[in-house]
Amino acid sequence: MSLKPGKYRHFKGGEYAVQGVARHSETGEELVVYTPLYGEQGLWVRPLSMFLDTVHRSGKALPRFEYLGGLDSD
Repeated sequence: MSLKPGKYRHFKGGEYAVQGVARHSETGEELVVYTPLYGEQGLWVRPLSMFLDTVHRSGKALPRFEYLGGLDSD
């Protein structure tokens, strides 16, 4: 599965810069590599399946992360 690099918003409101998808060297699991665009930032990973997951909030199904555009978008 593929994921566009760019800016994403978490369903709770935080924004993140997704660099791309890496593969775990031992398990082959696909991991999203991203940086929070707030706080201490840093480099983080999360399983792709979890990143693409749907959450239920206020009776609605929402994507966990919503694509906002390229990294140069405001």
